[in-house]
Amino acid sequence: MEISASNTIGEIVAQDYRTALLFEKLGIDFCCKGNRTIEEVCALKHLDKATLLQNLKDLATQSETGSIDYKSWPIDLLADYIEKKHHRYVLESSVVLQQYLDKICSVHGHHHPELHEVNRLFMASIIELKSHMVKEETVLFPYVRKMVRKLNESNDWSLPLFRSVENPIAMMKNEHEVEGERFQQIRALTDDYTPPQDACNTYRVTFSLLKEFEEDLHLHIHLENNILFPRAIEMEQFIVSNL
Repeated sequence: MEISASNTIGEIVAQDYRTALLFEKLGIDFCCKGNRTIEEVCALKHLDKATLLQNLKDLATQSETGSIDYKSWPIDLLADYIEKKHHRYVLESSVVLQQYLDKICSVHGHHHPELHEVNRLFMASIIELKSHMVKEETVLFPYVRKMVRKLNESNDWSLPLFRSVENPIAMMKNEHEVEGERFQQIRALTDDYTPPQDACNTYRVTFSLLKEFEEDLHLHIHLENNILFPRAIEMEQFIVSNL
């Protein structure tokens, strides 16, 4: 892929996920706002466009050993992977994080009142993410698998109750943006997950886990917004046009 200023952040990361770390360091949202171009983010962030493009091109020339080419995966495999890896991660890690946040709020909340807001934001995020994931697992992902079966087995076809896959996708993308913004607030409140000098070990571990949670969420949203969703829309359009 020849990278230019007109490429969107999302398509660049979809082509080579190693670029995500560079965008993260520059504070560029590659998941929820991945539809912005290099030109747009450089203007918004006051970045030197030529330098950013060169850094991206340098990354592209490096060895890709260990990188995962998610774009090459069958779309139903990608849906399975998101469900088994990222959805499960949210469910399992949130239990531990909620316990730790409650604990440090109890012990340190008097001197660090921002912890209570962090805890409130995280709990709100988990409630919404759980609902979000149920919708994906019971509505969107089964429809993706149904489309794959249609292409492979020429099964009978009928339009879903939601009429087009673009409708649930629009809802999912909107919910992704809400959670992305919520974690921006958490990041700001925690000074980029930097524990204060008086932080105990639990405090430090909690901030590390919050940072890890946000990073996993970024990859999770990227895989959906920039790879799974566009391919699902293309697949549906192909099926409908060939009925």
